[in-house]
Amino acid sequence: MKEKILAANARYSAKVDALLSQLASFDNERLNRKSPDGGWSAIQTLHHLMLVEENSLAYLRKKLSFNPPLEKAGPWAWWRSLLLRISLQSPIKFKAPKSAGTERIPETDTLEVVLTRWQKIRAEWLDFFEKMPADLLDKAAYKHPRAGRLSWIQMLDFFAIHFDRHRRQVQRAIS
Repeated sequence: MKEKILAANARYSAKVDALLSQLASFDNERLNRKSPDGGWSAIQTLHHLMLVEENSLAYLRKKLSFNPPLEKAGPWAWWRSLLLRISLQSPIKFKAPKSAGTERIPETDTLEVVLTRWQKIRAEWLDFFEKMPADLLDKAAYKHPRAGRLSWIQMLDFFAIHFDRHRRQVQRAIS
């Protein structure tokens, strides 16, 4: 199970790296330009994605620090994950939670700062998964704000689908 989690994390990290590499060819002025539809700039969208990861890791570290009783991820977690996937692949817009919303996102930044910060987060996730005890591997420890408790693979699946949704937003902002 740990190998599957590490593989899913590696696939997600590769997506992040590919986007950051693609964006390296753009200047910071273009990356900070607001989207034509009035939404976030490419840099602001990247900050949102980073905040989701940072907040998730902080939540899990705190939650697991007091050794709470956790249920195994079962059919309900699968069902919630499926609904989350469908909703994120739809054109419906969702308001970001305050912890990863506009109030916490800078107006402008540089790609260098984003790259450094995101690489640090990705390294922290890798370390977290590598050190995860075997008794947690099948648990639904991650709590999505709308979908509820999910397994580790389902959490990484959420990160990837959420990323893909916002990658399209980044592309619109830089075009």
